[in-house]
Amino acid sequence: MRKIDKIIIHCSATPEGRDITAEMIDTWHKEKGYNGIGYHYVIYLDGSVHKGRPDDVPGAHCKGQNAHSIGICYIGGMSRDNKRAMDTRTPAQRASMVRLVRELLKRYPDASVHGHNEFAAKDCPSFDVQKWRKEAGL
Repeated sequence: MRKIDKIIIHCSATPEGRDITAEMIDTWHKEKGYNGIGYHYVIYLDGSVHKGRPDDVPGAHCKGQNAHSIGICYIGGMSRDNKRAMDTRTPAQRASMVRLVRELLKRYPDASVHGHNEFAAKDCPSFDVQKWRKEAGL
């Protein structure tokens, strides 16, 4: 098993309310030349959590961080007109994200939690992960 020291939160950078699946992201990532979906988990609008890559396989979600991290992507992150980044998490997504991160922190107790924007000049995941983490007691 690989050593996990980071859990990195992402958004799909899709318009608010647009229903996207892990299979669609897998197709997009293959079109970019990846060998499949780059994230380990995807949180749908209804809060359901879907597996991407197995945890023991390095991700393709955050340059320079993939070898020792787990990538979580929530569907959304952009305004309905797709012109600006915004926190579009539904209440169900918010609840599922807390549960999933708690579960992963139990499994990987040495891991820290971050937003993609902490490692790249991007808006992703379109919210302040450190503020959220503190508010959620993570």
